[in-house]
Amino acid sequence: MSSTERKGDKAAESAELASVSFDSAAFLKSLTSKPGVYRMLDGSGKVIYVGKAKNLKRRVSSYFTRADTSPKTRAMIAQIKGIDVTVTHTEKEALILENNQIKALKPRYNIWFRDDKSYPYIYLSTKHDFPGLSYHRGAKSKKGRYLGPYPSAGSVRNTLNLMKKLFMIRQCKDSFFANRTRPCLEYQIKRCSAPCTGFISQEDYQKDIEHSIMFLQGKNEQVIDSLIIPMEKASKGLEYERAAQYRDQIRNLRKLQENQYITAEKGNIDVIACCYKEGIACVLVFFIRNGLNQGSQTYFPQTSLSRNNFSRTDLPGHTTNAVPELILEAFLAQFYLKDRAVSGMPKEILLSHEPGNIKLLEEVISSHAKRQVKIKHRLRGDRAKWVKMALDNAEIALSQRLANKENRQQRTDKLTQLLKLESPVQHMECFDISHTSGEATVAACVVFDAEGPLTKDYRRFNITNITPGDDYAAMEQAIMRRYTRVKKEEGKIPDIIFIDGGKGQVGKALRALEELQLNEPVLIGVAKGPSRKAGLETLIIEHGNKQIHLPHDSPALHLIQHIRDEAHRFAISGHRQRRKKARNQSSLENIEGVGQKRRQNLLRYFGGLQGIISAGVEDLAKVHGINKNLAQKIYDTFHENL
Repeated sequence: MSSTERKGDKAAESAELASVSFDSAAFLKSLTSKPGVYRMLDGSGKVIYVGKAKNLKRRVSSYFTRADTSPKTRAMIAQIKGIDVTVTHTEKEALILENNQIKALKPRYNIWFRDDKSYPYIYLSTKHDFPGLSYHRGAKSKKGRYLGPYPSAGSVRNTLNLMKKLFMIRQCKDSFFANRTRPCLEYQIKRCSAPCTGFISQEDYQKDIEHSIMFLQGKNEQVIDSLIIPMEKASKGLEYERAAQYRDQIRNLRKLQENQYITAEKGNIDVIACCYKEGIACVLVFFIRNGLNQGSQTYFPQTSLSRNNFSRTDLPGHTTNAVPELILEAFLAQFYLKDRAVSGMPKEILLSHEPGNIKLLEEVISSHAKRQVKIKHRLRGDRAKWVKMALDNAEIALSQRLANKENRQQRTDKLTQLLKLESPVQHMECFDISHTSGEATVAACVVFDAEGPLTKDYRRFNITNITPGDDYAAMEQAIMRRYTRVKKEEGKIPDIIFIDGGKGQVGKALRALEELQLNEPVLIGVAKGPSRKAGLETLIIEHGNKQIHLPHDSPALHLIQHIRDEAHRFAISGHRQRRKKARNQSSLENIEGVGQKRRQNLLRYFGGLQGIISAGVEDLAKVHGINKNLAQKIYDTFHENL
């Protein structure tokens, strides 16, 4: 049969399939109850959904016998013109087959993730007398050590840059290294020890290599311990420059440890969080290798799910609003059941939500990894904090994606309509007050136009000569100072002034504007609801006589929340800077309970005062002679105490 004839037959089959309606009753009558995979076909013969089942008859029947299916499911059922099934021996086999077919066919109504890259590694060329570190992705054909895997190319490059600063290991090509007669720029900026020109002995360079490997394996404390002894030896031998190099290495390692949220235990762990909003889902994975957070990867699955049309019947055993659970179930299967993931398979997978078939997923992933992999979602202590951190990052990533997607003009148009303004909103300003029990009060003013924030026009005001903690007086002073200068310099008067606060702050702001004879701006207070949750804000219009509540999905409310949150962020950062400047005038000598011996221990452990200032309470408590209470006192002396 020729290819033309085959194409004609296929077209005829598709036309025939499209012309007939699907007889679900006849199909279900003969369907087996064994485990397997089912593929739903539309009128053109294209697969629109792939699913697995422990009992094919029961699962496929549920699509046609339930009356309470979601709109998404009903839309899919309306397109079904045929169903193919593949029977498997076990449900585990069905899960693997389902995963493979989703990736191959990419059905419209399935959740699927694009991720075809291999993991990158750091390569150490051990065959050389002075080995170098480099980025590697692909087959491991060269002789040497491969350290990783890492979640992304960016995380490898960040780590390589860090290795330059910490251990000054060369990262040049061997051909470049072999032809040097004098050190390159990397040596001049203290990013390489110049082994190419003999500026460091092979023995010392090998120690740096050993420290690098230990660091990449998460053995930070062992590296620091091995650096303290030569630092003290160099100091006693009056080699102050060399001692300073060791001190800087220790300080940088301590600082890095503070930035690593997860250092409490060794081993490989993946922390996965999922959030869903306005029809878009985000899955974020933190990769913990040898106890160190090696970065994250963010995924935005293609899905037609909607929280509004998703009911508990779509995922048996789960509650309404179970979109994250369903997305995680699909993600785990697709992400871990592939060859490239075996080398980097974690011991544990920590989840923000409980997916369906969690025991089955754990069993299949463990079988694929050829060792036990535990999946956990009910977490306490530090692990709950790790998942919270991942969830916070996922929410930020999703918010950024929504902000990019959102039509800015639509938001300002909706706000214009809401306030019944004669002309479109072009210029908005928002004020917020920040302090700690009245200390170092700072007011912030952020400026937005129809396109978004105008950061160059942001202003902060150090509030003085008021009763500490008097937010009303602080707001009045900020408004007076801001618009006195605007009027004096003939600056632009905003269309709307937002106040982060209730009736009291709005009243004081209105009093200041009246004194300045500014009647043009619309004054709006943004008061948080009783639970202080986003979406429950009350908008107070001018005199407080009019209060409105906008629906949580209102574009106008989203714009107001964006401006309010930006003012809050800008105010807090200014307050912290002002307070830190005042508090950091204190030194170790002024802290009760920190004598000469303890000062020496602290300086030795952290490599200097700056290391102590940047340390956390738990890090300070690790120093000999410093208990938890004293560590807290030291921390409070140098840091914010929000």
